[in-house]
Amino acid sequence: MQLKLLLRVPARNFHISYGKSVASVNNILNEGQNEIQTQAQAHEHKLKMSGWQIHNYGDFDELLFSDRLKVPQIKQSNECLVKVQATSINPIDVAMLGGYGAAVLKVLRCQPNVIEFPLTLGREFCGTLIQNGMSVNNFKLPVGQRVWGVVPVQSTQGAHAQYVRVPDYCVGMVPEILTNTEAASVLYAGLTAWSGIYLTAQLGGVCGALTADGGGANKRVLVLGGSGAVGSLAIQILRAQGSQVLATCSENATELVQNLGADCVIDYRNPSKMATLRNFAPYDLVLDCSGQGSEAAETLDFKYDQYVTFSSPLLRNIDSSGVGLGLLKNFANILEANVKSLTNSKGLIKYGFFIPAPQGIELLKQLVERKKLLPLIDSCYKFEELPEAFKRVKAGHLRGKVVVTLD
Repeated sequence: MQLKLLLRVPARNFHISYGKSVASVNNILNEGQNEIQTQAQAHEHKLKMSGWQIHNYGDFDELLFSDRLKVPQIKQSNECLVKVQATSINPIDVAMLGGYGAAVLKVLRCQPNVIEFPLTLGREFCGTLIQNGMSVNNFKLPVGQRVWGVVPVQSTQGAHAQYVRVPDYCVGMVPEILTNTEAASVLYAGLTAWSGIYLTAQLGGVCGALTADGGGANKRVLVLGGSGAVGSLAIQILRAQGSQVLATCSENATELVQNLGADCVIDYRNPSKMATLRNFAPYDLVLDCSGQGSEAAETLDFKYDQYVTFSSPLLRNIDSSGVGLGLLKNFANILEANVKSLTNSKGLIKYGFFIPAPQGIELLKQLVERKKLLPLIDSCYKFEELPEAFKRVKAGHLRGKVVVTLD
């Protein structure tokens, strides 16, 4: 698909008498401008792509395929247009299909000409950079090169399509050692883990939050749910920084998590083995990647400095109670959890979130290039099989990411 637009101003005879020159030139320019606009509109109309959209919240049958979607056009100077070659399905995609977070996302999308439907899901991708906005650094992001990236949650145009438009801070150069499939499996879960470790828990201090330096040497971290997409990457990030890492998972995933570098792996279904976690306490950080939420902190009978969970009730509270009351309920939830934790001489409880940040993308790139971080692929589907990929994610008990290829 060619995205170059050749605009031709109609040829004119510029033998104009001096007295009529201004009016004549204006007429010529107006006619030329009208023809340019006509050509541009006709060209834009021809730019079509394939993709999956939803027009209502619901189940998998709401996922509709179309080969007549408009290719996104760059609107802001910091935006990039990418031709998608591989994307992935994240739990947030399945949840959003059912309407999760709809209320707060409406608030985030309160921009002129932005509507809720149709909605294209998909939070991450790997592909070829096709076009840059005027302010994008073409040296760091050269057109024609392979890139990986993430889509801001509030965007209605996700990566489950042939083309995606995203801000430049959400895009980076792909590590050359990764295939498209592997590259499309790293960033969303990786940035979620990174933000929990370095933005929320501040395990690397200010430097770890603001740069790609990481940090956390000699810290002791317990990862709950070490075999999932976020947990598996969190283990690798922490081990690369010199942290001592313990992890929980099901018995049949124990070998996998050990191979990721965890110093000690515990079967969470075995009460006697879970009790051994007391022997390693206190922990600098307990990172909940298993979806247990802040309530699970009450069941831990050992001390920790911080407990960070990615299962915040924020969107659920706002969906059920509206923005104002939902925010109030969220504050009450975290306050109550912290009062109980501190009363029992434990640490702070915090919520972690996916944050698209260039320093996080850079850290993940460096770890991949140093072979300190290996992507885990649970399964791979063709683009036309995307609804089946959604079903696989919803079924749960994944060993890595579910990826969809467009090549």
